[in-house]
Amino acid sequence: MFPASMVILEKKVDGAAVAELSRFVRKAQSLTGVAGEVGVLITGNARVRELNRRFRRKNKPTDVLSFPRAEGGDIAISFDIARENAKHFGHNSIDELKVLVLHGMLHLAGYDHERDNGRMAAREARLRAQLKLPNSLIERSDADSTKAAGTKSTTRIRAARKRRRRR
Repeated sequence: MFPASMVILEKKVDGAAVAELSRFVRKAQSLTGVAGEVGVLITGNARVRELNRRFRRKNKPTDVLSFPRAEGGDIAISFDIARENAKHFGHNSIDELKVLVLHGMLHLAGYDHERDNGRMAAREARLRAQLKLPNSLIERSDADSTKAAGTKSTTRIRAARKRRRRR
């Protein structure tokens, strides 16, 4: 039996059917071991910004937010950011939504990439490969910080990553 899930599309998602995303949510939920009901809201920057401000006190939109409950939880995704990321990284919007669902689902499963010394990143990379998805958010973040480091030595880059993981 599949876990319970619901996908709400507040934004028109080109080529995406609620059924396709719902199947992926159930699969990701099963692979990550999240019990209970999971709701996924695909919306725009304004709504995600409102949620981010209300629950995290950050007055800006973000790509994905996760709200765990004792069993299950909710995930909110900005389709505006997902579409931009898909263009930037050279894949389609549906794959980007799946990357974001997987990332959010791992947070619902209790992972925290800011504090777990790479456990979430490793799990996300394995699942992403299994699901044939593009690079994860964590991998992109590491690649961006390496590019931004420019002429920093490898040792300094590793130290910066280690500090980020401890936060």
